[in-house]
Amino acid sequence: MYYLIFLLTLLDLLAIPVIRNEDPVPVYKTGDNMAWISKNYNDKDWSETRGNTADKIFWSRTHVDLRPVENKLLPLGLQINSFGAFEVYWDGVLIGKNGQLPKNGNPEIPGTECSYYRIPNHLISPGLHTIAMRSSQSLYPDVQRSIGFTINNYETLLTNPLITMAYMNLMAGAFLIAAVYYFFLYLNSKRRQKDILIFATICLLFFALLIMEYLKFHVMLPYSEFFVRLEIIGWLTFANALLVPWYFMIQFNFRYGKWLMAALLLTLLGLYWFNYGHYDLTARLYSLAMLITAFIVVLNGILQKEKGGFIALTALLASALVNRLVVYDYGLFISFTIIVLSMLYLHSIRTSVIEAEHQNAVLLSSRLQLQLLKKNIQPHFLRNTLTSMMDWVEESPKDGARFIQALATEFDIMNEISEQTLIPITKELELCRQHLSVMGFRKEINYIWEQKGIDETQLIPPAVIHTLLENGITHSEPTSGNTIQFVLHYSLIKDAHQYTFETIAKNRPVMTDRAGGNGFKYIKARLTESYGQNWKLVSDPTENGWISTIQILKS
Repeated sequence: MYYLIFLLTLLDLLAIPVIRNEDPVPVYKTGDNMAWISKNYNDKDWSETRGNTADKIFWSRTHVDLRPVENKLLPLGLQINSFGAFEVYWDGVLIGKNGQLPKNGNPEIPGTECSYYRIPNHLISPGLHTIAMRSSQSLYPDVQRSIGFTINNYETLLTNPLITMAYMNLMAGAFLIAAVYYFFLYLNSKRRQKDILIFATICLLFFALLIMEYLKFHVMLPYSEFFVRLEIIGWLTFANALLVPWYFMIQFNFRYGKWLMAALLLTLLGLYWFNYGHYDLTARLYSLAMLITAFIVVLNGILQKEKGGFIALTALLASALVNRLVVYDYGLFISFTIIVLSMLYLHSIRTSVIEAEHQNAVLLSSRLQLQLLKKNIQPHFLRNTLTSMMDWVEESPKDGARFIQALATEFDIMNEISEQTLIPITKELELCRQHLSVMGFRKEINYIWEQKGIDETQLIPPAVIHTLLENGITHSEPTSGNTIQFVLHYSLIKDAHQYTFETIAKNRPVMTDRAGGNGFKYIKARLTESYGQNWKLVSDPTENGWISTIQILKS
């Protein structure tokens, strides 16, 4: 499609124009005299500027020099780009009207900015011809806008915009579908990513930009609405000029994004302020500012060795080249489409990275589940527990039954929580109490459990507190009275949920750093699985034993 549009543009540039004087200059005169329609009327004293005509009738006369016309170009058509309501005369013959001039006290009915007229074959000959226009411009009397003329085959003049519009509608439909898809993807995602929302918004804005640009072919817009349409196009381009670099900043982890976005915003506002009313120029400058900012971000991404950097750079260079070589009306959309396609490619890279992270997380979760089960079914633990159980059953069947019940309950809870990533804190505390019951029978030590300020609505990764409890049992000796006390305290501080686990006992001599033991590795892995990097773990000895603090930061 892009090649076809480029080819049509190239053919338009290479085609020999029908008019020899490609930019004929109209002359104006305020008043209303039907003698001014004559081809040979002397208009040398007329002005090349119209001036403010208020709600009066004024005339314009333009002399065009036709080349010899081939039969295949017949019938010829005349395209006029002009504000106002007017009647068009070719060599004194009325060939059409646009809108309705003020008459008998009735106000002007505005015409469209672009209109087409068929030139009768008998009025076509090589040489000079006169286009006389009887006009009014009551709605914008002070706007000085020249009149544009194009002469070509009449059918070509009518169908070329329709062909262009058809391809642009296909492009617009593609962007609308992409926008809807990515909005749904964002809304239905548990992990809502900002870049997906930005990309969906860019696609939606680009769809709206295409529709507004070619709205003049869908709807008969009076010239009084011409600037409203251009203003909307300008603001849509403004928004995209902000969002496109922002998307690249997220994809390429640009560190100074806030500063660069602030500079870009101020630049765009300055361009709007200093070029107000110059709509096409302003849109071009918006696009230029967007490209420069995107280049800065992408080049920085390449230096940081980010994935997709060279693809994005290639897309930006191609976009700049298209803007330079292709007519702006086409170039803007082709270049912008190239950029959006590169953004789509970057998104696919990011999606593959997220998918890989998810697979790794699934594997990690499976390993943690297995590790959690192994913690309680390891041969050493089972052998010692069963040996103690046999002794208790022989010495005190009643206490032996309680021992068996506590062990069974602990295994039931462990089996229940092993496949979960987060469990209620109440379930975790029940697991800890059952484990203390089992270990109390096994080691014949008086274990005391105390909990303070627990919020029973909170969730926590499975066996995290249980692992701290195991560490306390393994690395502590009882105090006088054959007791070891464990205290769990929950508090909600400014930016985190905090669990403080204190072991009150005598510390055994430690040959290695406990912070790197398997228990702490398990805790860290579980916290990372559920909270990413939004957690802290501190564990230190105290005069009375050991204290460990887990902070789960609020995201």
